[in-house]
Amino acid sequence: MSIDTGTLQPVGLFTGQHVLAELEGVDPDLLDDEQFLRDALRSALDRSHATVCEMIAKRFEPQGVTVLALLSESHASMHTYPENGSIFIDVFTCGHTAQPEQAVALLAEALSPTAVNTQTIHRGHDYPAS
Repeated sequence: MSIDTGTLQPVGLFTGQHVLAELEGVDPDLLDDEQFLRDALRSALDRSHATVCEMIAKRFEPQGVTVLALLSESHASMHTYPENGSIFIDVFTCGHTAQPEQAVALLAEALSPTAVNTQTIHRGHDYPAS
């Protein structure tokens, strides 16, 4: 599934990191701004060496936005709750090239929350670097 570009490791490693985050105390206007969220997610993923294949978003009425990114390495998502100033972020990347924890940190930097709760789950098998 994944291509670990930029390394000499084999393609399709069954290993990955899944970062789950909850940010609170975020400006509700940012959490309802679909274009800002798309741009912030793309920038964070690019800067953390993930490969964005496609991105879609849905703005809900009366408020809230979901943004999904299909990655060569797997996926990323954001689900906003402007009425609570909160957002769920999920970034899962296979292999060792992309840095999902950095992506979440960059999103937190862009959103300036008052509270951040993250959890990283190591999935699959971890293969030693070549």
